[in-house]
Amino acid sequence: MADFDRRTGKIIDNLASTYQSVEIILSTRLSSLVMLREFGSGVWELLGRAMTPSLFAAWQQLIATAIELWEPRLAVRRIILTGSVEEIRAGRAGLSIEADYRPRGHLGDFTVERVIGFALTPGQGLMANA
Repeated sequence: MADFDRRTGKIIDNLASTYQSVEIILSTRLSSLVMLREFGSGVWELLGRAMTPSLFAAWQQLIATAIELWEPRLAVRRIILTGSVEEIRAGRAGLSIEADYRPRGHLGDFTVERVIGFALTPGQGLMANA
């Protein structure tokens, strides 16, 4: 499947389209799309709260659930908190996500091609791991 990059308009491959989709899902606030109020991740509603273990657990669950609901090409395996203690205290913690990549998942074929990893970093957004 080919798609268009939402910033440049250039054609991108299926994996890049998957990453772009995750970025859109996680950056969309719940009920902000008029015709699809349930779309989004719910992570925006947690921003600005004190960073606690229970907040991170909720954050991880919201991200995993949103990806499972809205991106059939991915099946989340795990989400890991990244960053040093100082970065976490300063509110600059990131997340590393590991998922099964199913390139034809949107067509109902959930065969796993490979395991992929990507990171969510404050100020940098989604970055694919090499």
